[in-house]
Order: sequence, then C-alpha cells, then structure tokens
Amino acid sequence: MKLLEKDFAVNQTGTAKIVAEEPDDVWLLYNLILPGDVVSADTTRKVHLESTTKNTASRVKLTLHLKVTCRDFHKDSSTLRLHGRNLQPNQHVAAGSFHTLTLEPNKPFHLRKKLWQDDAVRALNESTENSDSSPDLAVVLFHQRHAEICLVGRGAATRCSKIEPSGKTASVSSPAFFRQVFAAFAKHVDFKVVKGVVIASEEFRRFVLSEARRLRMRWIEENQSRVVVVEGDLGKVLGDRAVTDLVKDGRVGVFRELWEMVCNNSDRACYGPEEVERAREMRAVETLLITDELYRNEEVGTRQRYEGLVKSVKEGGGKAMVYSSSHVSAPQLSQLTGVAAILRFPLPDLQLDDVNGC
Repeated sequence: MKLLEKDFAVNQTGTAKIVAEEPDDVWLLYNLILPGDVVSADTTRKVHLESTTKNTASRVKLTLHLKVTCRDFHKDSSTLRLHGRNLQPNQHVAAGSFHTLTLEPNKPFHLRKKLWQDDAVRALNESTENSDSSPDLAVVLFHQRHAEICLVGRGAATRCSKIEPSGKTASVSSPAFFRQVFAAFAKHVDFKVVKGVVIASEEFRRFVLSEARRLRMRWIEENQSRVVVVEGDLGKVLGDRAVTDLVKDGRVGVFRELWEMVCNNSDRACYGPEEVERAREMRAVETLLITDELYRNEEVGTRQRYEGLVKSVKEGGGKAMVYSSSHVSAPQLSQLTGVAAILRFPLPDLQLDDVNGC
C-alpha cells in the first residue's frame, strides 16, 4: 500500500490519497472504508450524445465523489466495489444519484473520513510501512522436464522464467540446457536488488560460477558468497532457516516456527478450528495464522466466524497473520486446516479434549 498524500490525524476529520499495490491491500481497504466515508476516484461512464442527425454513445472519463453506503469485496478479482451517492455534480452525473466505484491494485483514490479512529490510522500506517515489494531473493529450481526462476518478496513467489530443453532429447542436466538457464539467470537476477540467490542444484551453481569467470561477468563473481545451494522444491527451499532469514516477510519465519512445533508434537502449537477456538477461550493464543481462504471466505457465515476469531485474538493481546493464496507458506498452512496458533503456554489437554469429545 502506498500513502501518496496524508492530511489527517487521530480523532479528527481528514483526507488521504491511497493506492493499493497488491490484492492483500484491497482487503485492507475493505476493512478501512466504512459507510459514511467519502471516496473520490476517476472512472468512466457510457453516455449518450445527441445531435441533430443521430444519437451516439461514448465512454467518458470523469471523477465521482461517493458517500459510501455499502461495499463488496470480490476475492477472485481482488476488487472492492463501493456503492453510494455522488456528492458533486458534473456534466454527466447528477448530485445525489447512486453510483458504484471499483477499487483495484494500482488505482489511486482519495478517502475522506469525518473521524479517523485510532485503529484505522494504525492499520494504514502499518500497511504503508511494509510496502516495499522488491524481491528479497531469487530461487532457481530444477524439475524433471524444466527449470524455473522465481523471485520471492514479502513471502510471495513470482515465477519470472520457465526454461525447457530446446531439443526433444535434451536433458535438464546437460551443458546445453544449463546455458539456457544461465541466460535466464543473467537476465532476471539483480544483486543490487536481491539479498541472495538460492539454487536447488550444486552442479548448476558450479556451472554459474564457471560461466561467470569465462565471460568475465564480475557482478556474479563478486557476489558468489550470496549464491547458496538448498536442494528440493520451493517449499523446502524456503523452509530452510538460512533462507528464511533473508526474506523480509515475518510470516515466513512465524510459519516455520509453527511447523517445527507441529513436527515435534509441541504443546505450544495447535491447529484446526475447534482446537484454536478453545485456545482462544483460554486467552492462550500468542500468534494466530489463518489463510485468506477462510478469513475472506465468500460465504458470509464462515467469513464472520473467522473475522470474529481474528478480532478476539487481537483484543486479547495476540497477533494475527493472514496468508494469501500466493504466499509461499499458504499450501502448508492449508494442510493444517487453514487455521493454526502458536500458544503463550503449553496446553497438552487440547488434543485430549478432541478424543474425549468423539
């Protein structure tokens, strides 16, 4: 999220110019913009133009100033639809008429609140402080029939290149294929941006360093200490402690901590709706982890249930972390039912209660 202009203070009237940068930001806007707020944004409308000879239709660009009456979040398209009355008339839209604005990533708008409450100011400030979307590291993966290069930033992995052998009989471990991957590596990896590079093949790391020396690519040679090997798929690579420390998104480290507790049968971790809910009732939840599939569920009852859980944990002094479907830890969290918790103190009887309840 980017805060382009700021003219507000806690418990006062004010305005902010905001632009969402990614889908998670749009969800934050859904919780930030409330009925009664005024949102101003550019949009287009189809208008009919009359002349002496014929009527024609055309789309025109205009600005609406809506006093919001209701809003709808659409998870699949990562858009927020705002409904309300237009406050300022223009050539094509009358004041007082009902209209809709759609907010989406990279679309700036102005938000005016009669009263900026403390939680709204805090949420907006936190989202803008963590707005650096540059990648933390590059990952080179090798599969049975192809290789791929991913850039990882804020816990989300973006595949920027998929490389397949050019010949039908070519092997993914052949020098010819390694040269193809190396070309993609040189194109997409910038050591001025990423903290490090993780390669899932010791053989290819040696090839990279050898080619860099042969071609006198000093920008690779001078950074060879930042090129490490961790074999496995993307989940295993990013589960490595040394790799996790390179990723700015704290959600990666928190999930790793939870996963290690679960694997070691620790009584300070629990997962599943019933266990987590009982831990919340005991005010034992230190950190709640939840997928956006649950937290932003399109079924109203399900969404309200988990919104209430998150709110209750925060009110009890705990933290809540939402994992979008694009987050590298989301698939593993989904395996744990999509909701889990790290506890303040051990609760060995939680699973026992499950058994007794059967």
